[in-house]
Amino acid sequence: MTASSADGSVSELADLFRLLGNSTRLRIVLACLEGPVAVHDLASRHDLSSSLVSHHLRLLRAARIVKADRQGKQVFYAAADQHISRVLTDMLEHIVEAHPDGVAPI
Repeated sequence: MTASSADGSVSELADLFRLLGNSTRLRIVLACLEGPVAVHDLASRHDLSSSLVSHHLRLLRAARIVKADRQGKQVFYAAADQHISRVLTDMLEHIVEAHPDGVAPI
């Protein structure tokens, strides 16, 4: 990997973390780790409007953090791949390990 391609990768990684740094988007992605979920269900679960959830999902899809699967008139969202799932699961485990009572402040 050349220095310029490494710089590009670092920049792209920073963009991914910036997207996940928004607590609403992070909650949406974490819900998508559990399995495919519809926009309406995400909106209800997090007390958000469907349009706001859709906006966040557009950004997350563009960054390849989540993927969409259309089934009839509904679209279901899930984590894009195992890399996303593993990174977030590992980070959650890290946070829980830091709290002896096993309760993370999320």
